Amino acid sequence: MMLEIGIFSVILLAAGYWATMFVMGRRDDVLHGKFVHSDDEAESTAAAAPALPPFPARPVFPKRPAPRVVASGAQPVSSDALQSLLAALQQDLKDVA
Repeated sequence: MMLEIGIFSVILLAAGYWATMFVMGRRDDVLHGKFVHSDDEAESTAAAAPALPPFPARPVFPKRPAPRVVASGAQPVSSDALQSLLAALQQDLKDVA
């Protein structure tokens, strides 16, 4: 069953490709398989197409300055304050346990 579906899909794809080429006016390609064009046609289409402008240069953005850490009114902590905080935490842990 899957083999038949696969074969049918390939045939359907080929028929769709053929119909698309026929509708687009490439009947010579469809009927005779001539996908290589002569040099005369390539030169006439190349001359008719305008030249595209080059890509613009990438913009250069200035680098951001490093963020400044501003301590507003911060004072260094003394060891006495840390000792009292440690004692308070130990007391709280004993109360919880």
